Amino acid sequence: MRAAFIDSTVALLDQDPRTALVLADISASQFAEAGRRHPDRVLNVGIREQLMIGVAGGLALTGLRPIVHTYATFLVDRTYEQIKLDLDHQGVGAVLVSIGASYDGSAEGRTHQSPGDVALIDSLGDGWTVRVPGHPDEVAPLLRHAAPSDDPVYLRLSEQRNAEAYPDADRLRVLRQGGTNAPLVVAVGPTLDAVLPATEAMDVTVAYTHTPRPFDTAGLRALAGTEVVLVEPYLAGTSSAVVSRALADVPHRLLALGVGQTDLRRYGGPADHTRWHGLDAAGLRLSISAFLGSAGR
Repeated sequence: MRAAFIDSTVALLDQDPRTALVLADISASQFAEAGRRHPDRVLNVGIREQLMIGVAGGLALTGLRPIVHTYATFLVDRTYEQIKLDLDHQGVGAVLVSIGASYDGSAEGRTHQSPGDVALIDSLGDGWTVRVPGHPDEVAPLLRHAAPSDDPVYLRLSEQRNAEAYPDADRLRVLRQGGTNAPLVVAVGPTLDAVLPATEAMDVTVAYTHTPRPFDTAGLRALAGTEVVLVEPYLAGTSSAVVSRALADVPHRLLALGVGQTDLRRYGGPADHTRWHGLDAAGLRLSISAFLGSAGR
């Protein structure tokens, strides 16, 4: 996904004189040639992430479209106040593009983990678009869609990926249809490849999206039975309020699965953290089976 982002951004810099890129050292070497071609629109502020957002806000005020890039924990957690003030409060947008996701950088320790990034973006209000691609081939279309606008966009990249790309899954895309009033399992981004085997032989509808904000509430209402299972690759329950509001007039039960709130204080690799948080196929199957079993299914 990172390579797809870099290639797409270089093309945008070459094609659209309104596009600018702001870095804080991360990926700077990959953008070095683009920086030589466009020295006024490719800016590396060094390891000063708060300044990076401030610069992006200033560029946006001049009419440029800034793309801002670093690890999720430095892009969102560390700079939250600058995002709130220099972008949101000033009424300007940028395309924030993160790598590292929840725990891709687990070998680097807790400093490189950001399971709460989407929840932080949610706290800014409902004007943000959040994209969570599940495959590298979904990255370029999502970036190209974001570039011409002035809206605030968060594009969350991960080293984890699904086997297949669904670039058109900004709305809930049904990949497995259950029976009448079957429980609905929503897989966000790179969780899909664990959700599909986890629900094999279950009478459930499985739908996929790479765009949790704005959430496809119309699709949710059309597909949901009385049970909904939400599987997200970041903090568990991040989209619970959105789903509950959308189904406020519909009796339902919701199981929200994702990264747990507990700091595990472990290193390991991404696959270890996926297993520890119960987001691998075996863990998801246990959780979903228990939830649906408690309803007498």
